[in-house]
Order: sequence, then structure tokens, then C-alpha cells
Amino acid sequence: MTQANPLDPRDFAAALDWWRDAGVDCDFADDATDWLAEPEAEKTPETAAQSGGAAAPVAKPAAPEKIDLFAGSRPSDLAAFHEWWLTAPGLDPIGPRGRVAPRGNPDADLMVLVTDPEENDAEKLLSGPQGRLLDRMLTAMGFGEQDFYLASALPRHMPLAEGSAMADAGYHEVLMHHIALKAPHKIIAFGANILPLLGHNAAQGTKPLREINHERGRVPLLVSEGLDSLMAMPRLKARFWRRWLEWTDD
Repeated sequence: MTQANPLDPRDFAAALDWWRDAGVDCDFADDATDWLAEPEAEKTPETAAQSGGAAAPVAKPAAPEKIDLFAGSRPSDLAAFHEWWLTAPGLDPIGPRGRVAPRGNPDADLMVLVTDPEENDAEKLLSGPQGRLLDRMLTAMGFGEQDFYLASALPRHMPLAEGSAMADAGYHEVLMHHIALKAPHKIIAFGANILPLLGHNAAQGTKPLREINHERGRVPLLVSEGLDSLMAMPRLKARFWRRWLEWTDD
């Protein structure tokens, strides 16, 4: 039997370079993990004692403090909420300038939610390509301009906002109060980061959120990827349409 030639060091280095060029030399999660590093020995109480030191207890991270963006005084109706949304100084660090108000029929059965306004929104929420896509979708679904109420969970365009962080910053409570004041019969929500703002967290698993419990009751919910993602990937539009048909057939 012919013995296989040992791997030339240059071939080995070339193989590592190939993996690095392919972008898989690290496992990217919240922190990058170097796959090629030597593993560190786990430090147990026994090994700590042998080395002359005691194992330090693992501290549990403190739960983030919930922030009351209402500052103890909540709007009592939808008109008052709109005024507060546009003028309250403590709603976000930037201040009132540049915030975008909800639009549509306050008495409509359907409430449509997005995570944040579009980049160039000023007087009108979703005034750009995302809004045009949404209008076409709602028309195909049988909704006219007076048949829906459109709102964002955040007061201004925040493209890098992380849903859980925004929920901890108080926007979950604001959104829940907004929904309670609106009291819709059903909600469609668009956005990759909108679930934490609706009260759903990773600990609840991957089961779809089908309804929202708010101050005045429950409302059926359909959640979709963001409108920007639907514009970029046509297959997501088809998936949304299937979800819509299943949702309305329940």
C-alpha cells in the first residue's frame, strides 16, 4: 500500500487562507469567535484551588431598568396621543423636531404598524417607496385609504435601532398604549425588529405571535418582514400573501 504524502506546510497555509477569504474563519454571533485559536482550559473550583486562588462567582446581569417615556402622565385619547407624540420633549433624545405622525382613519378596523418612518419622511408617514409598496399591497387586499390607520413604533427614522433595546427604552409601553387608544379589530405589523416592541421576546420561542394583549383587550396580529425587505426580495411578498390568505381564512 502506498503511503499518502504528508500535507506540505504551504498547502496547509493556503487552505487556511482560502477559508479566511471565504469569510468563515470566525463564528459571528454577538461576539466573534476565533475558530483557529487554542481552546482555553475551563477553570473549575478544583483547578482554582490547585492554582492557589478561589473561583470567582458568576454575577448575573442586572435586568434593564424600564423607562417611563410618559413621565407618569399618559394621553387619554388618540388625539391627545398624536399631540404628545409630536411635542413631548422626553420621547427621544433628539427632541420633537423631525418626528412623523401616524396617518389614516382613526376609526378604521385595521391598524398597520411599521418599526420606524422612512428616511425622508417629513409631513407624511411612509412617503417614499415603502409607502407606495404598502399602498399597492393594501389595495390588492381590498383596503382603501379610509380603511386603515398607519403608525410607527418609533417616532423617527432609526435604521440601526435594535428592537429589544428600544423596548427596554420604553417604546413597548408607548406602543401598547397607542394600540389600546386606537382599539383596532386587527393589526398587521411590518419589521424585522418589531416583535420585541410588541412584547414578544426570544425566551418565548419561535412560535408566531398571533395576537396582542393590551389595556383594553386582545387583537389578532399578522407579523411580516419589513417593507424594505419585501421590496428587495420578491419571494417575501409571495410568503406574505400566503400568510395573509391563511390569516383571513381563520
